[in-house]
Amino acid sequence: MNKVGGNLTIDIVTIFPNMFNNIFEESIIKRAKDKDKVIINIHNFRDYTLDPHNKVDDVAYGGGEGMVLMPQPIFDCVESLKKENSKVILLTPSGIPYKQKMAYDLSQEEHLIIICGHYEGFDERIRTLADIEISIGDYVLTGGEIPAMVLVDSIVRLLPGVIKEKSHLNDSFNENYLLDYPTYTKPRVFRGMEVPKVLLTGNHQEIEKYRLEESIKKTKELRPDLLEK
Repeated sequence: MNKVGGNLTIDIVTIFPNMFNNIFEESIIKRAKDKDKVIINIHNFRDYTLDPHNKVDDVAYGGGEGMVLMPQPIFDCVESLKKENSKVILLTPSGIPYKQKMAYDLSQEEHLIIICGHYEGFDERIRTLADIEISIGDYVLTGGEIPAMVLVDSIVRLLPGVIKEKSHLNDSFNENYLLDYPTYTKPRVFRGMEVPKVLLTGNHQEIEKYRLEESIKKTKELRPDLLEK
């Protein structure tokens, strides 16, 4: 069960803070911020570098293509933010695959620090800062900024009072591992496609039965791997 009351603070550590301009100023996340359910701060770890040329990356020892993020700026930035109740997340392709259960668990924390990697990688010692490493999928992005947005969106909507609890309890990928059932609204007939008659009966028991059957059917067709769970 989610914690009752209180704020969640999310600090995002990145080299490209402008990527987050306006992304958290729309829809549910904006409403959560307006209700003081979440505080989101963006930190440019370049501001913490001790390099006289303002560098945060360098070539890799042993050679190789691309530049590697240096540990000093990220260590100093994270350590300036970290508190006793902080949970530090490192976004990396080698991390634990992100699932809905993880979003629920993270929504119960009080303070999250999310580190966005970039370039060809980061100094291996940066891993020692993290409590958990997370991957949002088996593909490569230019950095951790977009995954950070994914995490924030999936977590904030689960905070108490942000949306109705019943709304997210019925989400796809919840504990029953079924995809969500199909939904319809007006008009009843659109371009020859009709709303299923059972949804018009007012018989809630039959409607729930129909929705469960449709969830199972949809999952079997689109994500049969989920049924194995």
